[in-house]
Amino acid sequence: MAERIPFDLPEQWDLENMDRLQLLDYLEAIREQIAQLDAEEPADPESEDYDEWGDRHEALEDLADDLRDRLDAMDDL
Repeated sequence: MAERIPFDLPEQWDLENMDRLQLLDYLEAIREQIAQLDAEEPADPESEDYDEWGDRHEALEDLADDLRDRLDAMDDL
């Protein structure tokens, strides 16, 4: 598997206190990481690498969903 993509939320990033522009920038960065991860999908769906890949992909998708939810909530204000 290629170099791992870091996706942990940096300590300095507090989603609760980010403004709209920061959330949009972060969402774009997460989308880019998902695209890179998609390009690195392991061929063998039965492998441990694939399981790790799937876990990382799911975590990034969950984070992207959280960011979109926060953006949607801002639109409702």
